[in-house]
Amino acid sequence: MEYFLRNFSHVPDDKLHWTPTPTAKSAIRIAAHTALYAGRFAKMIRDRRLPVTGRLQEWLAERDAEEMAITTREEVERVFREGTKEVLEALDTLKPEDIELSLDSGQGWAMPMTFLIGLPGFHATLHAGQIDYLQTCWGDMEVYVG
Repeated sequence: MEYFLRNFSHVPDDKLHWTPTPTAKSAIRIAAHTALYAGRFAKMIRDRRLPVTGRLQEWLAERDAEEMAITTREEVERVFREGTKEVLEALDTLKPEDIELSLDSGQGWAMPMTFLIGLPGFHATLHAGQIDYLQTCWGDMEVYVG
């Protein structure tokens, strides 16, 4: 989370909603997605189940609307910090036998709990790379290490 937020903090205000193409996601949209998923991952860990849905397209539309409703840097940070706190609390509820669980997706595949517990950090790192790429698109070649 801190790594992602540090990278996101280097996005200039006038570039928060910029996209390299009309169908690409902006830095704020990527950040909103990343922030919201922290809480979603916490729920999966806490409930020991994936969001099984027979209405995937509706669920994706709801997810997209939630992401687009986050429009400021401050909202991203607040949601991300709250979700990360929830992840840590959810991890604290796991018992040794829970680590061996495999969670059914309802779509013909399963996710091992060992993968899910690492997913919040992995997910944020992946999306930090998207922010880095956008920065290079507008000519920011600075390497931010602190």
